[in-house]
Amino acid sequence: MLRRICVLLSLFALTLSAFAQESRHFTFHYDFTVKNLPAGKKVRIWIPAAQSDAWQEVKVVSTQGSMPLTKTRESRFGNEIYYAETLRTHPVDLHFEIEYDVVRHERSAFTPAGRMVLTTALTSRERKEDLQPDALVPITGLPADLAVKVTADKNGPLEKARAIYDYVFTTMRYDKTGTGWGRGDVLYACDAKKGNCTDFHSLFIAMARSQGIPARFEIGFPLPPDKHSAEIAGYHCWSDFYIKGMGWIPVDISEAWKHPEKRDYFFGSHDVNRVQFSMGRDLRLSPAQDGKPLNYFVYPYVEVDGQEWPNVSLALSFADVGSTVAAK
Repeated sequence: MLRRICVLLSLFALTLSAFAQESRHFTFHYDFTVKNLPAGKKVRIWIPAAQSDAWQEVKVVSTQGSMPLTKTRESRFGNEIYYAETLRTHPVDLHFEIEYDVVRHERSAFTPAGRMVLTTALTSRERKEDLQPDALVPITGLPADLAVKVTADKNGPLEKARAIYDYVFTTMRYDKTGTGWGRGDVLYACDAKKGNCTDFHSLFIAMARSQGIPARFEIGFPLPPDKHSAEIAGYHCWSDFYIKGMGWIPVDISEAWKHPEKRDYFFGSHDVNRVQFSMGRDLRLSPAQDGKPLNYFVYPYVEVDGQEWPNVSLALSFADVGSTVAAK
C-alpha cells in the first residue's frame, strides 16, 4: 500500500474549504547540471519528484533535459522519481529543469480539519516500517535510555511524544559548524547536542520509536515566509509520529528552535512554508542504484559506471504565484 493518502485528496479539499486553513500557492524550479562527465561511461540519474498528497497539490508545469526522463516509483515509501540513463562517447555536461506549480496547505493535527484527514489506520507493514531502526537511527542503546528517562513520569504515547519533543528542543541547538552534522546520525546528535533539521528529527524519531511510537522522516525544501520569490539554498526536513485513534501528528523541532515563540505550534503543526519531495531513509531507488542505500533523497543522485558522481550543480528557486520570479 502506498504511503501517500491520495484517496483522501478530494475529502481534504472539502475539509480545507470548510475550516479555511492557511495555504500557499507558488511555483518551484528544480534545476541542476551534472558536470564534467567522462567519455564512454554509463551514466544513470535519479531525481526526486514532488507529488501530491493530503497536504500539497502538485502539478508538473514542464520538464526539460539533456535526455528523456522516465517516471518511476520506489516501492518502500512510494516516492516518485525521474530517471534517465545514457552511454556517452564524449565528455559532456547534462542539464535538467523541472517546474512545479504547488499549493501547500497548513497541517494542524489538533484542529477539526487536521483530525479529519490524519485519523487513518496504519497497516501492519507500515507500523513495522515506522518502528524499525535506520542505519543512522538506532532504537536501542543511548537514545532508548534517554527516552526512558525523559518519559518516566508520562502517561500514554501523546504525553511521551511531547516529552521527547521538549527534550530535543531544549537539549539540541541549531548549529552547522564543524563536521558531522546534517547526516541524521543519532549518536552524533546525542554526543554533540547540535546540528541541523536532520539531526534534530533523527533524534526525535529514534527516541519515539524506542518507546513504541511509530515515527517517520520527510524531506523537501523551505520557503522563506518573508519573501515572495528567492533562490533556495538547501533542504529542510521534518517528522510525524503516529497515535492510534488520532493518526499522524506533525512536528518540526528545528523550526521551533529557530522560532521559540512557536514551540507549542510546531508540536502538532507544519506551516505552509515548505514543499515535500520524499519520505524515509536508507532508500533503494527505482531502478535500483548500484551504490549503497541513500541516507535520504532530496537532491539528484548520479552514478557513472556504478560509482556515485558528486559533481552536480544545483539551482533551486521558488516564486509565489502572482509575484516576480526569482532571479536565476
